[in-house]
Amino acid sequence: MDMKDRIVETFSPEETFELGRKIGEGAEPGSVFTLIGDLGVGKTVFTQGMATGLGITEPVNSPTFTIVQIYEEGRCPFYHFDVYRIGDVSEMDEIGYEDCFYGEGVCLIEWANLIEEILPEHYTQITIYKDLEKGFDYRRIQLEEK
Repeated sequence: MDMKDRIVETFSPEETFELGRKIGEGAEPGSVFTLIGDLGVGKTVFTQGMATGLGITEPVNSPTFTIVQIYEEGRCPFYHFDVYRIGDVSEMDEIGYEDCFYGEGVCLIEWANLIEEILPEHYTQITIYKDLEKGFDYRRIQLEEK
């Protein structure tokens, strides 16, 4: 299933998780994904699915206060960033983001719009939208190659 430049609709957290799992299964080492969406839209559920697709079985939670969580038990390292609390892009230097962005693992960056100036040249942007008119659990997930 080609996931590039398309829109996927999900109607439950389980379907959102499953989409993340499929993307995780297809992710190549060195891939960078950005994850954009409002609070409560399902970014963590999507990320948990992606981690499962990478072969990670330990619990995956949003690293809001640590900025990056590294999982090494899957088929390649998984670097999960949540940059919501970044005050200045220079804070990313302190945590060694370049080793993650340009390393042998897969990166997923929540709230990446806050650090656009340091994103690599090529990445996949995943944007999750809610539409309450279509149901509480409805999500429109847009995948774009940048």
